[in-house]
Amino acid sequence: MWGTFPRLHEFDTGGDPIAESAFASFWTTGTTTESRAHTAMTLGMMGCVLVSSAGRRSAGEKLTILPGGQKYSKDSHYWVSALLGVALVPLLKRLNLPVAYDWPKLCSAYWLVLAAQSIFVATLLSLLAFPPDDPFRRLRQEVPRLSIVLVYFLVLWWTLTWVKALIVTVDAVAILEFFRRLKPPDLRKAAGSVLLPALYLFFGFLLVFAYNDIILSVRFFGATDATLFMMDQWLLHGFSVSSLCHWAVHSLPVSFFRVLELIYFGMFSQIGAALILTGLYDNKRRAFQFVGTILTAYYLALALFYLWPSQGPFYLCPTHFSVFPDQLQTYAFQKWSVANSQALWKHVRVRHISTDYYIALPCMHIAQPLVVAWFLRRWKRMLAVLAAYDVLLLAAIVLLEWHYVVDIIAGVLVACVAIAVVDGGELWSWIRSRPATVWVGKNGLSLE
Repeated sequence: MWGTFPRLHEFDTGGDPIAESAFASFWTTGTTTESRAHTAMTLGMMGCVLVSSAGRRSAGEKLTILPGGQKYSKDSHYWVSALLGVALVPLLKRLNLPVAYDWPKLCSAYWLVLAAQSIFVATLLSLLAFPPDDPFRRLRQEVPRLSIVLVYFLVLWWTLTWVKALIVTVDAVAILEFFRRLKPPDLRKAAGSVLLPALYLFFGFLLVFAYNDIILSVRFFGATDATLFMMDQWLLHGFSVSSLCHWAVHSLPVSFFRVLELIYFGMFSQIGAALILTGLYDNKRRAFQFVGTILTAYYLALALFYLWPSQGPFYLCPTHFSVFPDQLQTYAFQKWSVANSQALWKHVRVRHISTDYYIALPCMHIAQPLVVAWFLRRWKRMLAVLAAYDVLLLAAIVLLEWHYVVDIIAGVLVACVAIAVVDGGELWSWIRSRPATVWVGKNGLSLE
């Protein structure tokens, strides 16, 4: 019970004159300042109060309080993307940065590698959420096709690694099944629901990479690392991410860190898979909302990076590159990150813009999975698997020494803000679906 408010039991509530009379009576008759403040806080937290009632209520009856609607600027990410795009070339020229992208690397990384991984993950998640009724019967019926698929997989395994062979094989089967089940008009609609949002996401990534270079040309890349390190020590009671990483390096084999790398870099396939699933199972508009939420999170990250630039705990640690295994991809990426950041800060001429991303605060490896979880939340099995993966991802983030704990907390906040901005209507509907209950008793009105 939140409290009891006198005199309100004499009045009805709702979107009618009786309700207005009740609230007017509350503010104008013998209510104490303390109870007024208590009620104001209660009603303020619930938002706009709508009480469903018909006629005067008697003591002991229930009233239902539903929060009212709120208008959200859910399309603001389009305007932000457009403004950043318009300002991009003048800023690059002013700062003597290249007005050119490494198109072969960017296109292959996004449209080939990430696309293949995303289709693979989307297929697995779909099978998890919508398993066939009798899979063994289906397999017995498809023995000839399965034989062809097996031969295809073995040929790929001979030329590629088994992981790449598995991904390409599953993707091929999924695409062929997709074409087999849908008619041409449905195919065009489904393709548009995925490819157009994917193009928008690619455009947004190009902006994010370019603005990373712009910010590092005017802001020192490690300006707040020392502050974040001290905040981490306070949160971890004297420990730090670097000390945890070095303990793991001395205690665990290199193969353990290879698994962590697979988890860490595999996070991006969640993004593509969620785009595919929202586009196919919902619609193009919902897929654009998902992409808009991801990009809004990235734009917030750019703003925070400008205010509090930092590289991550590996930059501040004096022994990181002498202790961390140099045969790992993470070692090379972190060295590249420090070298490129120093070059941009010293205004050394760079050839082109590539996959340039240097932001530690906030941790987008946490923000993006949270956005994915929000948009796929209605499929409980998917959500459970992704949540388990994200727990492992947290361990990878820390033990690979990519982010401070403060970065992770900031990533959670950025994800929440991005969801509220872009998908606020859905968020508000979710809140409204959980009404509070009001009891009208002889001693007053109380809330549960």
